[in-house]
Amino acid sequence: MAMDPKTKTVAQTVSLVLVMGALAWASVPFYDWFCRVTGFGGATGVAEVASDEILDQTIKVRFDANVERGMAWEFKPVDQQIELRIGEQGLAFYEAYNPTDRPIAGQASYNVAPFSAGGYFNKIECFCFTEQVLMPGERVQMPVSFFVDPEIVNDPEAKFAKRITLSYTFYEIDLPEDMQAALTPDQDPETTVN
Repeated sequence: MAMDPKTKTVAQTVSLVLVMGALAWASVPFYDWFCRVTGFGGATGVAEVASDEILDQTIKVRFDANVERGMAWEFKPVDQQIELRIGEQGLAFYEAYNPTDRPIAGQASYNVAPFSAGGYFNKIECFCFTEQVLMPGERVQMPVSFFVDPEIVNDPEAKFAKRITLSYTFYEIDLPEDMQAALTPDQDPETTVN
């Protein structure tokens, strides 16, 4: 039994809309996976242990810190830059301060520049892996442990990088449910006016 032309056109249009919707839905996780695998867009790698190969060649790592507009925290790197051998494990600290009278939860996003070096910058431990909660007036130093993969020297685009910039941006997120339940009405961010 053949479909009439109007029914066929409607079926094709609905199919096209469904396919386009599925592609749009899948594009964000696919792009995130692509960036993490390739280092494209400054995405970094994650490692459980440091490299067992350390080269005599050094590289400088610069640290940058930002907060999203409206985020009340003060956030900065403790040291602006360090120099280490390629493959050597580095340790840097960022400082965050909550100057308000209410607890604030935050999550950090990050990237690496130049983008070609992103896939060779590996974090072992990082405050960015989990949400952070700072109580009123609390100041903390948060570590990031990392190394630059020695394979960077074999990449035709990345091997000339003399400096890598690791940049974090903190943005405010909802407090964990257990903390929200424990707040008194005068501490609740929803009822507090700054």
